[in-house]
Amino acid sequence: MSNLQRPNANDASQTTNRSRDVVPCSGICSRCVDGCTGNCEIFKSTFRGREVLYPGPFGTVTAGGDKDYPVDFSHFNIMGYALGADGLPEGVQGGPDNTLFTMVNTETVIGNKHTERLRMPIISGALGSTEIARANWEHFAAGAAISGVVLTCGENVAGIDPGLKLDASGKIVDSPELRRRVETYRRWYDGYGDIHIQMNVEDTAFGVAEYAIGQLGVETIELKWGQGAKCIGGEIKVNDLDRALELQRRGYLVTPDPSNEAVQKAYQDGALKQFERHSRLGFVDREGFARQVEYLRSLGAKRVTLKTGAYPMRELAMALRWSSDMGVDLLTIDGAPGGTGMSPWRMMVEWGIPTVYLEAMTYELCQVLKERGAYIPSLAIGGGLSAEDHVFKALAIGAPYVKGVCLGRAIMIPGMVGKNIAEWLRSGNLPRTVSQYGNSVEEIFVTYETLKERFGGEVSELPLGAIGWYTYVDKLRVGLQQLMAGSRNFRLSTIKRQDIAALTQEAADVTGIAYIMDAYRDQAMEIIAGA
Repeated sequence: MSNLQRPNANDASQTTNRSRDVVPCSGICSRCVDGCTGNCEIFKSTFRGREVLYPGPFGTVTAGGDKDYPVDFSHFNIMGYALGADGLPEGVQGGPDNTLFTMVNTETVIGNKHTERLRMPIISGALGSTEIARANWEHFAAGAAISGVVLTCGENVAGIDPGLKLDASGKIVDSPELRRRVETYRRWYDGYGDIHIQMNVEDTAFGVAEYAIGQLGVETIELKWGQGAKCIGGEIKVNDLDRALELQRRGYLVTPDPSNEAVQKAYQDGALKQFERHSRLGFVDREGFARQVEYLRSLGAKRVTLKTGAYPMRELAMALRWSSDMGVDLLTIDGAPGGTGMSPWRMMVEWGIPTVYLEAMTYELCQVLKERGAYIPSLAIGGGLSAEDHVFKALAIGAPYVKGVCLGRAIMIPGMVGKNIAEWLRSGNLPRTVSQYGNSVEEIFVTYETLKERFGGEVSELPLGAIGWYTYVDKLRVGLQQLMAGSRNFRLSTIKRQDIAALTQEAADVTGIAYIMDAYRDQAMEIIAGA
């Protein structure tokens, strides 16, 4: 039995069942023995309590829900054709002697009046106040910049900044950490993509938009309603009592209450090792959303975007219609499961609308907007995506409205791997998985010489995590080019829903994509019946 069927044990919560046989519904061992030494989730929760809500250890892992949904992207196959081609470069007449997959253009444009051009249709998931984001930022930021994709700086970065300076009204005077994040990206930016600064309730109260636009020259602000991993505000863990008290004084909800004497005693005893900092839930209404969008534009934001999560169809319709009415530049729709940092584990697994279902709803609602002649913002789909076929299928299911994909954990891994390779090289402790390719940066990274040609001597200043990020995006680019060439699409804008087929009837029913036994059946019969 896999962990997918064990709700009482998972590597994310560092718990296991003792028994070979487990009750599928509860996850409890079918034979629970008095005297068992553990370590199922109930056992661990008996003495560690609320700690077990979250994946761990905090700061060194990302975690993603592992529920096996009835329909996911693997339930569709990409169609390949031998007839015709769409989107060939101007002046090229496709034929067997002159058409190559490298002619495929993977660039895309998002936005409304002030557009962004991306080298690949990729937007990073929000990398905010989690320790993973902070510790790896130089790798993520430089990697996104040289790859020509969007980097999203997530919520609460300024609010938890140890160096944060506020004025008498509680507004930001300076945030060294937020400034570092923007400047690191700008150091390598070359005109493709942008850095998007995300805001939640606390960020709005602190005046993040005023500071980011007015002092840091940020051009894109992302408002946030939620994400695929959770329906509550952002959380982080705090290991230090004084730090917990400081965040509480700044207005955050910190639990357990660090000002409580019993809690302080538990911390001093060593039983309580961490605090949680939570964000407010936030509530939305059309008028308030409209005012916020217009206010951001009045501050000088060239682009205003919205990130919404795996909410049901009502909230999805609100996000689409209000974004349409307000001329929002990009709407990122993040499906379940998801998870990049500090979402509660069971919430990751059990909350929200799975990505394929959510995208099917999105397409249906966009069709209604189209019929009414309404503006439809650029859309990005996220939630459990990691490979080039995911990119193709997400663009196809949502065609022509979906312009890109949002990558969360997948886009973080290359930054961390590259950073660790640098450490292993310094310590002379390369693992065999890496050393089999060589013992120098030039030998290990297949794109190193390409970047050296592009940046010259400055290539030595690139963090290896950035080179890792670029190398991963390059793999996605080449893989996407191959899939697109096989389906005879030479521009992203020519990908259509008919370019994939559903492998099960259920997948067809959910999405409206043709069942594989029906795809192109009418054309086939016309050919067979023809003279």
